[in-house]
Amino acid sequence: MLRIVLFLATNFAIMAVLYIVLTILGIGNTQSGTGLLIMALLFGFGGSLISLFMSKWLAKRSMGVQIITQPTTPFEQWLFEVVQRQSAQAGIQMPEVGIFDSPDPNAFATGWNRNDALVAVSTGLLERMNKAEVEAVVGHEVSHVANGDMVTLTLIQGVINTFVIFIARVVGHIVDRVVFKSERDYGPGYFITVIVTEIFLAILASAIVMWFSRQREFRADAGSAKLVGRGKMIAALRRLQAEYEPEDMPGQLAAFGINGGKGSGLRRLFMSHPPLEERIAALEAMR
Repeated sequence: MLRIVLFLATNFAIMAVLYIVLTILGIGNTQSGTGLLIMALLFGFGGSLISLFMSKWLAKRSMGVQIITQPTTPFEQWLFEVVQRQSAQAGIQMPEVGIFDSPDPNAFATGWNRNDALVAVSTGLLERMNKAEVEAVVGHEVSHVANGDMVTLTLIQGVINTFVIFIARVVGHIVDRVVFKSERDYGPGYFITVIVTEIFLAILASAIVMWFSRQREFRADAGSAKLVGRGKMIAALRRLQAEYEPEDMPGQLAAFGINGGKGSGLRRLFMSHPPLEERIAALEAMR
């Protein structure tokens, strides 16, 4: 899922910048419990919130999204009207509508709140899917916006970041004092332990974020089914199956757009989307 990839990448970059700034200010290495908690909160939620506010700007520029302000073709007019109609059905202000150049059938939604969002589809999606299937994919993305999934992800990421930062430094403090017998300033043992612990906990945290993402995908599928009909959403997912499942997708594509690819074992823990067959089964089981 492209919005998650962009969000996580920006979040980690901002956290690195915050760490440097806080260290210069003398907060990053504080031994005070209160100071440590303040630092963890600043890191945890600061990076996530800044990432959220930058998400639409970053998506436009990184993907080369062309915003449709005045439709110039009948198809652009149709797409514009589909988003307009669905956003009204979902009870949100109409998102910006855009198209980006990619041969793969893909789409994403992003934005810092449900009334200031962007829905973009790829040229490959428009070429490979019929109108009913495109309508279902758009409904999926509009449902992400209406459900406030970017805000939800931000809060989850912020809480997890806070715990990772706080716990890593507590572990570093214990190792430095108990194992290396440091009495005053932290030694190399503290910094090495913090780095190793943060890497380990960050991997676990990513698995937690991806689990929440998979649950939100089921919900967005259900939202699209309510907007356009269950049959259209199932047809769109089956089209993605036909496009991708004869062969495994490249790793970088598996986390993008509406399709999350296949996965099992450890790989499944880090998938942003459930397997297509599970999503189809969930829709077929809907009442």
